[in-house]
Amino acid sequence: MIMIDEKEFHCPVELTLGIINDKSKIFIVYILLSGQKRFKDICEAFPQITQKTVTQKLKELEADHIIVRTVFAEVPPRVEYALSPIGKELEKVLSSMHTFGEAYAAQYGCKKEK
Repeated sequence: MIMIDEKEFHCPVELTLGIINDKSKIFIVYILLSGQKRFKDICEAFPQITQKTVTQKLKELEADHIIVRTVFAEVPPRVEYALSPIGKELEKVLSSMHTFGEAYAAQYGCKKEK
């Protein structure tokens, strides 16, 4: 059993799913894999996610130590988001999900080209 912030997890998989428990968080982590991004860049990368949801999910990911929020002392203020060292470990998870998705699509669906 694993205890984190008074939450009980029965295995590491349950813990991981507790952190990236919805597609919005996964999308945000995915876009940050390529480096630091501003809020606007994250919103533009996934227009199907509302700004309110992006704001909420960024706060949750920051609280879970998956991302780091950097505020620059400029006028106007600039804020950038990046994956933390532990957040970068999710690249392995997303890569496996990508590979699975390709294999599943090849067997059961068709891939649409943009």
